[in-house]
Amino acid sequence: MEKSILNDIKKLLGISEDCKDFDTDLVLHINTVFMILGQLGVGDKLFVISGPDNKWNEYLSDGDDLEAVKTYIHLKVKLIFDPPLNAAIVAAIQETIKELEWRLNVQVDTERKEE
Repeated sequence: MEKSILNDIKKLLGISEDCKDFDTDLVLHINTVFMILGQLGVGDKLFVISGPDNKWNEYLSDGDDLEAVKTYIHLKVKLIFDPPLNAAIVAAIQETIKELEWRLNVQVDTERKEE
């Protein structure tokens, strides 16, 4: 999990790591999604990134079973930053987001009960 949060999201969006044109926008959107995750009870409510130096292990520890966070952040940022033109694709992404929110809530609740 030593990978850059920003660079991973850029890759998933089809943006080269070398392209810095959208970094400010993407950082803003990623931080918005981290705020949403905090409200869902996932991770630190105050977590923000400032650029490519922020790594996943700053947000998720090795023992966390929350890999879906990465997919969730990607899909939420995609809908904000570069939404598909096809309404059916948008609807499918929104359904996936809803399912991930539910599953992340269940996972967090399960981990809290085990503590």
